[in-house]
Amino acid sequence: MPRKPPLKSALVRTGARHRREPPVTVAIGAAALEALSRPPVPRKPRKPKPENAIAPSSFRPHVRADERILFWSAPFIDSSRQSASKVLPEEITRLLFNVIIHSIEPGTRKNYGAGLLRYHQFCNRFRIPEASRMPASELVLAAFVSAWVGQVGSSTVDNWLAGLRFWHTAHAAPWHGDRLLKAACTTIGKLQPPPKPKRPPVTLEHMHALRSGLDLTNAFDAAVFALACSAFWGCRRRLGELLLQGPNEFDPARHVARQAGVRFNKIRGSGESYAVFHVPWTKSTKTLGADVVLVSNSDPSSPVPAMQHHLRSNASIPDHAPLFSFETSNGSWAPMTRAWFLERCNRVWKDAELEALTGHCFRIGGATELLLRGTHPDMVATLGSWKSRAFLEYWRKIESILPLFISSSFGQSRAQLASDTMRDFRKKHRLK
Repeated sequence: MPRKPPLKSALVRTGARHRREPPVTVAIGAAALEALSRPPVPRKPRKPKPENAIAPSSFRPHVRADERILFWSAPFIDSSRQSASKVLPEEITRLLFNVIIHSIEPGTRKNYGAGLLRYHQFCNRFRIPEASRMPASELVLAAFVSAWVGQVGSSTVDNWLAGLRFWHTAHAAPWHGDRLLKAACTTIGKLQPPPKPKRPPVTLEHMHALRSGLDLTNAFDAAVFALACSAFWGCRRRLGELLLQGPNEFDPARHVARQAGVRFNKIRGSGESYAVFHVPWTKSTKTLGADVVLVSNSDPSSPVPAMQHHLRSNASIPDHAPLFSFETSNGSWAPMTRAWFLERCNRVWKDAELEALTGHCFRIGGATELLLRGTHPDMVATLGSWKSRAFLEYWRKIESILPLFISSSFGQSRAQLASDTMRDFRKKHRLK
């Protein structure tokens, strides 16, 4: 578990000075090449849950899920490295491996690590020799998939196989998945268990509960509220665009730094205020990044005043710090992390007798609320960095949770308004 931030009573609003530089995991240019050339070093792993336990093995050291792709081995890998050493210098081979690993995102590596775990648990259970695990024969692959029939969905199996295939790719092992594996996957899809109930999205009720339940005289809570409002009204796809996974994972090429600045302005004519800041990297645009636009509204969770309050409450944060960093009682500061943010939000929602939610629920909720308010779908799609077809698919997912947004004060008219505007959007872009 990540180290928790200071307790609420230990946080202060003003007068703090930073005492440390934020760590940078990936630099630019020559420094990046040097980082890719270094041997990977495992981080301290957590104690695994009982269902994630696996028998000790020299081929599978106890590492974090996102590091299994890097550090789990097989006899084939050992022989492959010996063969490579006869052709390429060790430093070039290591660079190649690190470059391949960095072709997938850390979050994807974690998902792929789950597939590796389930695969080796299966191999241990049926005493499949180490030498037969890589390259895995199609018979072994199909048997692995078949062992989960009726227990998991096809998307889960697809993710596991993607991780297993990438493990093979990263170590230059052939992949033997073909017709037999495809047939097994087809049956998995036919006999998969009923889907789990969808988590409700973040609604205005959740946002109002945050506004009431957080202590906005508190530097940490001020950062939490500004981040929540930005994720909700800015329709951000990934919380990782706005904060860090861990306190030591700041990367200026991917994360918003305070020095990048939040620009505040007013809309001509209406006089409404808005704020803009640039995210340097997104999953869809890569290094082009995206502008996050926050428009003020009359709701208590309006994002512009929330952002202004956060910047005032954490005025002593250095420019090179992440945007949603907060001051602490020891005269220093800390960057907001995903775990701290969601833990604080869910604590407030639990006190308000609301269900615990995940980070993606902010985007679903913000997009739906804007559509229900009559915001044109083109504007919502632009705000959330969707392409037309992707946004239409997203709307089809939203339709099933619309009733959660409809209150007696608005009736069904809001849902009808949103449906009508999305129908026009579909026609405009000639989407089926």
